[in-house]
Amino acid sequence: MEHILVIEDDPAIRDLLRRGLAYENYKVTVANDGLSGLSSARDNPPDLVILDWMMPGLDGLEVCKRLRAASNLPILMLTAKDAVGDRVLGLETGADDYLTKPFAFPELLARVHALLRRAAPSTKPEILRYSDLTLDTGTRLAKRGTRQFELTAKEYDLIEYFMRNPRQVLTREQILDRVWGYDFGGESNVLEVYIRYLRQKTEANNEARLIHTVRSVGYVLREE
Repeated sequence: MEHILVIEDDPAIRDLLRRGLAYENYKVTVANDGLSGLSSARDNPPDLVILDWMMPGLDGLEVCKRLRAASNLPILMLTAKDAVGDRVLGLETGADDYLTKPFAFPELLARVHALLRRAAPSTKPEILRYSDLTLDTGTRLAKRGTRQFELTAKEYDLIEYFMRNPRQVLTREQILDRVWGYDFGGESNVLEVYIRYLRQKTEANNEARLIHTVRSVGYVLREE
């Protein structure tokens, strides 16, 4: 049974999520503030965290940073903030997905399913290779030559998609649909944010760029 940790200070929403997710056969742990949520995640590691942004004391952004520093578990952030800038800020902090309040429970459930599915280990681990870049689908670790680096859940999904489609120009729409499961909208730059993250990690030792921009179309994994 997969374990979901809900960190939410609103008792009505917290109870809705606890009851609804339990009905869907998830093990659910709830916390009503950031500190107790972090303690719960440390003492009883979940498979996924549903995290409220606006909480007194330690807010959701800080909790997200600390969770992400400790592990790559999927994080779904909830917030009343619906501006694109706020949405991108949450994702830049380390959240894997973002849902604005008020939300429909079936949509939240669909996103939970998608995040858990993508985080599940492959039944047959593979080593994907392109140039000097390798990706272990079992450990979810990447290497550039002999230099190893870790990936967040969303970074892993994105680089895996590129490595399964080398030298193919992937449109922005294709990538958003495959990696995020839905389109964030034309104004969102979430894809650009994650491309920047991957470039920082794959080029950390001044290695040659492998992820290239195709102007007005999308991106491609190729050598110069």
